Amino acid sequence: SANNTLNPPTPPTPSQPYQATTVGPHDDLAKRLKELAAERNTNPQLHPLATPPPELAGPKAAFVFWELRVPRVLMGALVGASLGVSGAAVQALLHNPLASPSTLGTTAGASLGALVAILTFGNASLWGLSAVTVSAFLGAGVVSLMLVGLAVQGRARTEDILLLGVGIALAASAITMGLHLRADLLETTQAVRWALGSLAQVGYRGVTLTGPILVACTLVLCSLARPLETLIGGEDRARTQGVDVSQLRLVILLAVSLSVGTAVAWCGPIGFVGLVVPHLVRLGWTARRRVLLPASALLGSALLTLCDAGARAAGDIPVGVVTSAIGAPMLIWLILRRRTPDA
Repeated sequence: SANNTLNPPTPPTPSQPYQATTVGPHDDLAKRLKELAAERNTNPQLHPLATPPPELAGPKAAFVFWELRVPRVLMGALVGASLGVSGAAVQALLHNPLASPSTLGTTAGASLGALVAILTFGNASLWGLSAVTVSAFLGAGVVSLMLVGLAVQGRARTEDILLLGVGIALAASAITMGLHLRADLLETTQAVRWALGSLAQVGYRGVTLTGPILVACTLVLCSLARPLETLIGGEDRARTQGVDVSQLRLVILLAVSLSVGTAVAWCGPIGFVGLVVPHLVRLGWTARRRVLLPASALLGSALLTLCDAGARAAGDIPVGVVTSAIGAPMLIWLILRRRTPDA
């Protein structure tokens, strides 16, 4: 007992497994330490410094593939498709090539809702879902109701919707920055990581709950390609061709807001997909709306899935970091290419 007191056992290094050491005459405590050591040696995730095995085989490989990789790929495909087609629809509706789903303020509203949940509820659950997810969806819903309330007014113009979306985004961002000042280090870290966007913690439940919504909104937006084609000549010309511009605007805003709000609530903000993908389709294929919208959905799905694979290979960093790192220089290149006379 004296030797154990004078020479305490040295803690294990990351390369060594945990080994229980008898401390004093308490046999029950020694037995419990041995049990904990066995648990940690068989499950390296219990110790943050434990090194996982270099290769997974058998049931472990099946678990990693079916329970972790497959739902992550499915969610990336669904979210990428919804962001791509939403970006193309918003650009066509607002007649603005720099518009994106975040221009409507839905993303900023969801981010504000998520931060409020982090500061208020922490890691609690609401209605069986994460409080952050529920609050982010409600924040996006409030912004959507404001946009829809303006869109149903007969005298509302497209410019009014654009300005309202920008104003809501700025106001939500200002409130978010003010709340960051009241948060502690842990809450700020959690909020920042959520704001970077990630597909890592979705699982099959997230795919099951969000999949029908994202697929339905994507199909609705693709079905509006024909009336959106008539908006090229302006709203007055579209009305002469029998298009109800107010109803078209309302349906697009509802579909985009619901799609983006659902995606952001589960995965966080993922930037540049809805902005860059329609430009890539126009550059490499065509600008006709009948092809642009479904092609943007397919390209957005493939792009986000590949970006998530790159994020996972780079140390499982948030996918929003990868999309921003790729999308920003790509957007600059597209702008410079448009300014080139022979482009």
